[in-house]
Amino acid sequence: MAESMKGMQRTCRCAEVTESMIGQEITLMGWVQKSRNKGSIIFVDLRDRSGIMQLIFEEGTIDAEGFEKASKLRSEFVIAVRGVVRARAGAVNEKLATGALEMDARYLRILAEAETPPFPVEENSRTKDEIRLKYRYLDLRRPDLQKNIMLRSEVAYLTREFFHGEGFLEIETPMLGKSTPEGARDYLVPSRVHPGSFYALPQSPQLFKQLLMCSGYDRYIQLARCFRDEDLRADRQPEFTQIDMELSFVDVDDVIDVNERYLKFLFGKALGVEIPTPIQRMTWQEAMDRFGSDKPDLRFGMELVNVSEIVKDTNFVVFRNALEKKDGSVRGINVKGQGGLGRKKIDKLVEFAKGCGAGGLAYIQIQESGEIKCSFSKFVTEDELQALIQAMGGEKGDLLLFAADRNKIVWNVLGALRLHFAEELNLTDPKDFRFVWITEFPLLEWSDEEERYTAMHHPFTMPMEEDWDKIDSDPGSVRAKAYDIVLNGNEIGGGSVRIHQDDIQEKMFEVLGFTKEQAWEQFSFLLSAFKYGVPPHAGLAYGLDRLVMLMAGADSIREVIAFPKVKDASCLMTEAPAPVAEKQLEELGIKVAEEE
Repeated sequence: MAESMKGMQRTCRCAEVTESMIGQEITLMGWVQKSRNKGSIIFVDLRDRSGIMQLIFEEGTIDAEGFEKASKLRSEFVIAVRGVVRARAGAVNEKLATGALEMDARYLRILAEAETPPFPVEENSRTKDEIRLKYRYLDLRRPDLQKNIMLRSEVAYLTREFFHGEGFLEIETPMLGKSTPEGARDYLVPSRVHPGSFYALPQSPQLFKQLLMCSGYDRYIQLARCFRDEDLRADRQPEFTQIDMELSFVDVDDVIDVNERYLKFLFGKALGVEIPTPIQRMTWQEAMDRFGSDKPDLRFGMELVNVSEIVKDTNFVVFRNALEKKDGSVRGINVKGQGGLGRKKIDKLVEFAKGCGAGGLAYIQIQESGEIKCSFSKFVTEDELQALIQAMGGEKGDLLLFAADRNKIVWNVLGALRLHFAEELNLTDPKDFRFVWITEFPLLEWSDEEERYTAMHHPFTMPMEEDWDKIDSDPGSVRAKAYDIVLNGNEIGGGSVRIHQDDIQEKMFEVLGFTKEQAWEQFSFLLSAFKYGVPPHAGLAYGLDRLVMLMAGADSIREVIAFPKVKDASCLMTEAPAPVAEKQLEELGIKVAEEE
């Protein structure tokens, strides 16, 4: 039977017990991790969010009633225990902070009994995700998950501490706003007071933070909740948190400077990791050419090599056709030590490349014996083959892989293969934090689907002044004053300098296919504010969930979010989303169409 904790007060958490407390009487409270009954002595591991403390219940030391209660303890019982701290009588447990200590229990209360949980509450659980998420309140008791959630709390605290010290004001922006085209689908909220009209949950606070700059709050920060109705993956959720900021009277270098100091402060305080500054910078073009990605992982090499000039005169039709295309190229990567791969594995790599958009994958295998196997040997001379191997830095034991198509496809294929081999060959260390700024993104990108240019970031991104004269003749070549901060192959934050001149903003809308009327219909409140004096401003937003995921060494942001959703955006624990009462729908003027 559960008892009250009246008259008992916890002295400290389990892992906060130290050798200086030896001989002192203390009170601990928590969950039973495990209990081992040896007859006249019972060993119990008590767990709370700090860690574990071993308790000893011994006949003669604790009264008969207390010993009987101790004999009934099972996993996940909640207890309060009072006793004396002593040096551990048995072997020291080096894995525990309290491994050299134990408590000689004198008094026990069972605060809550527990049924046998559906899975063991332990670190590195092998339980299926579906079960863990259904019983998330139990999953959250696991020490490794608790460490992640506590790290997230620490990151939030340190973020506020740093930016407060830099003169930023924390200002909240609305959750209920107007639906505007920002890329992903909005989550819509029906209005009861305005039938047929809807609010949209914010995809980001972008427009509001720019309005704050217009209002004179020259340094803004917010840990902002954001919502996007898009397909999920390991590092994506329908609701997420941004570390969102905006600054007035600044340019690119100012934003980068304050954020480098923030990252240095954050990683030093939270993880004890020294982040060298200044952080390396790389243009978007360089990143794509070298790594096939605008979020390159710099922890390993295997860089792309452009061999277009070398193969332009070969008789291999795949290469020649690629080079005849606009923005076509032939590029390769050298996978060291994999020249001996069997045919089945090579075939799987070809299928992998096709899944990334390629028509196929050409390859050269250099055996340890020196023998060369080339998938296109019939179409190249020996001199051309040797020139290609030399350009790729090929040696005995190497596997050379080539993609030929438009740059966009070639980058995508080889960038993906590069990451595939990094995982396959265990080339990366999650504790090796490699940052890089990616700058000078294209302002626009062509959408084959919409047959028009779209903004690579958003319509308010400032173009680079030296490129603006090409906005009509060659809009795809105009670079933006945009920047991403990348960590270990993950974009953890991105931002840009914003447009604050009317003529540039008007032209941007025109290039993006908006009429003046459409622009005012969608963004009237922002454009109106810009008529009353707007300062030059810029900003950046981090994905807090992704940042903490990388700091924690986790594989998914679900491991750093207390109550995450699964791939279909549902919650297995609460069973949301769920139907609502007909009366609620009537009040909102909504009728749900039956599925055909």
